[in-house]
Amino acid sequence: MKKSIYILSFLAITLFSCSNNSEDDLIDPIVIDEGEKVTYITDIKPIFENNCIFCHNDPPVNGAPISLTTFQEVSSQANSIINRISLQAGEPGIMPFGGPRLPQTSIDLVQQWIDDGLLEQ
Repeated sequence: MKKSIYILSFLAITLFSCSNNSEDDLIDPIVIDEGEKVTYITDIKPIFENNCIFCHNDPPVNGAPISLTTFQEVSSQANSIINRISLQAGEPGIMPFGGPRLPQTSIDLVQQWIDDGLLEQ
């Protein structure tokens, strides 16, 4: 009987000790050195390629209204984009549609890119 209790206790500890509290725990934070500017090519384009292009391709699919495949397309929609990706899970209009909310570090990077002047390179 004692052996069964030890085995069950071990299994319970093992199962419940391996967890994370958020998606941010799984993603390394993106660090931009002070004085360094965020650019589309280096910092922003990978975020869009990994999270947005599935629908916002050229041409857009899955009901997406616009393409977000080029610097011009993304920079012209930057304010609308930051508003949509900054919404909380469950709020209407959140992007990416149907997927998990972007990590806060990615949202902050897009905001810094806007604040830095929407630099391409």
